[in-house]
Amino acid sequence: MFENDYVRVLDTVIRAGDTTPLHTHLAKHVMIVSSGSHFIRRDVDGTVLVDTRAMDPPFVVPPLLWSDGTPAHTLENTGVDELRIRAIELKD
Repeated sequence: MFENDYVRVLDTVIRAGDTTPLHTHLAKHVMIVSSGSHFIRRDVDGTVLVDTRAMDPPFVVPPLLWSDGTPAHTLENTGVDELRIRAIELKD
């Protein structure tokens, strides 16, 4: 969506039932979640890191998230709604 010397802004949509290819998020970033759903995050070997369907207390999609970066993973949308996330990556 936007990029300059300081930030990169991405808009990501993962439809219900879709899985992203293996990818990383190396930069620190803020995520703004405008619609959410249950998901499974798997590492490079396919090991489940997070399955929101199995969380106790039940998972609630937060509207804002901070990340210092994420190693290689896939994200499978296991819910009925699309996942829509805007990420603002900070460049060093």
